Amino acid sequence: MTDLIAESIVREVTHAGTVTGYRRPLVGCASAADPRFPQLQRIVEPTHRLPEDMLPGARAVVAFFVPFADWVVEANARDRSRVAREWPVAYLETNALIGRITGNLIDALAEHGVRAAAAPATHNYDPASLICRWSHKSVAVIAGLGSFGLHRMVITDAGCAGRFGSLVVDRDLELAPVAPKERCLHFLDGSCHECVSRCPVNALSMDGSLDKQLCNRRLLGLAKLHGSESVADARGKCAIGPCSLASAF
Repeated sequence: MTDLIAESIVREVTHAGTVTGYRRPLVGCASAADPRFPQLQRIVEPTHRLPEDMLPGARAVVAFFVPFADWVVEANARDRSRVAREWPVAYLETNALIGRITGNLIDALAEHGVRAAAAPATHNYDPASLICRWSHKSVAVIAGLGSFGLHRMVITDAGCAGRFGSLVVDRDLELAPVAPKERCLHFLDGSCHECVSRCPVNALSMDGSLDKQLCNRRLLGLAKLHGSESVADARGKCAIGPCSLASAF
């Protein structure tokens, strides 16, 4: 069943039919009973949902990462002050792609007698606090896909430039043990803070804090300035650096 899910995700990304290009997606799994899920209600948000909240009878959680093609990242790296058109396009197209992936997986798994549920790729957060009640990034870390960086994004073997999705199923899946590994150079040895220096509004700090409201106001301002295509909660400058396309370790 794990292979069926992974192969389906790879196939969907390979034949996405989008303007945005992608690299090979990463897929990881975790038990719905993993003790780190309840910890998210303390670390992320008291109302953060558990796998059982997403799907009564949940047995496993699947997380996947859809990494942007090199040229998408390179386009947004050319100008520190302006967001490249390719970035919001990638954000919007990839969110839609993730919706198709999870929707098709839910239908395909149902044919095998497996129930599944998923949350949207984005806008599943509290509008006041801007905190997610189902954090795809946190789920990805639990599923062994990577670790959080100073920029509050997850650094995977394919870097941090891309989008995450996840799925809860009521079937046990094969779990491959993954040893925790620090992937952020700043947390490892203090040698990098590229994400902090690239943030145009200083929403990121060296102590790891993030002013989400400040970041969001900047994004809303860009949306008004550039029109509907840029009504994407993405600027991506903090995703440009040594961890964009690969993990350093």
